[in-house]
Amino acid sequence: MTVTVRALRPEARADLEGFARVRRRALPFILLTPDSLAYDLRHMHPDAHYRPLVAVADGEVIGTAQVHLTHDSGEPGQGNVNVYVDPAHTRRGAGGLLLRAAEEHLAALGARRLYAWVLDEPGNRAFAESNGYRASRSAHFLRLDLAAGTLPPAPVAPPGVEVRSAADFAGDPRPLFELDAETVTDEPSDVDMRLSDYDAWLTETWRHPLVSAELSSVAVVDGRPAAFTLTRTDGSPLPLRRPRAGGASVVGTVMTGTARAFRGRGLARLVKTDALHRARAAGFTQAFTGNDTGNGPMLAVNRRLGYEICATEVRHVRELG
Repeated sequence: MTVTVRALRPEARADLEGFARVRRRALPFILLTPDSLAYDLRHMHPDAHYRPLVAVADGEVIGTAQVHLTHDSGEPGQGNVNVYVDPAHTRRGAGGLLLRAAEEHLAALGARRLYAWVLDEPGNRAFAESNGYRASRSAHFLRLDLAAGTLPPAPVAPPGVEVRSAADFAGDPRPLFELDAETVTDEPSDVDMRLSDYDAWLTETWRHPLVSAELSSVAVVDGRPAAFTLTRTDGSPLPLRRPRAGGASVVGTVMTGTARAFRGRGLARLVKTDALHRARAAGFTQAFTGNDTGNGPMLAVNRRLGYEICATEVRHVRELG
């Protein structure tokens, strides 16, 4: 069967569903749905030049690539290419075709350095290295069984600290943006990241269809957010009454951060525990998160909450030209 690679067609529901299906099979630890993918295509910052690719065989999507420039970094010329192939369709050349098409797209945009996340398995790492990518930092995916009843009780907030839902900031989320902008610069990364565009943050983060403000928690001190955790869901409505058909209902933590002035007081654990209790009360049964392997404090928080490492990925980098 011939494998071909092309750009994803946003107007084609089959493309959106095929892309999401492959991602669920290859990387079940990160939430993505056809509707969230369509939203990203409509709203991703134009400077990212976001171009999802699909590998197709006999009319079926068997591989995907997320391709874009890192527009929110202080250093230009950095690109991202993450390739995933349906585990049932590996060794058919789809990964190589997707990678070449992605590299050509990014090189034409002026990218000089490409980053790719690769699951820490021998075949995947060998594929990356054979295509000129060298291993860099690594990160863990962690899973928590909310239905098992092992989640620790919610800790009592320290004096002067109030825990609230992020939905309480719906009228004016700018304080959350400012906290996110401060904390993201301290995230372990190969790339210098910065948040400076409030309108873009509103569109790409706050209003994203997978983000649940109701299940996200904020620690407030003197009326200002001091720590927060941001939760995504699989799109199930709240309150959720039963798991989605065919499996568990899933939440994912995409960011937990504490303002520098309030670190060391247990606020990250406070907000994350509160958010997990909110999710369990709403009927969600699984929680996923991810941490850089060098982020010892957050890994310690997650271990105390009962998370267990379920997979590891390694970031690879290739210099162009």
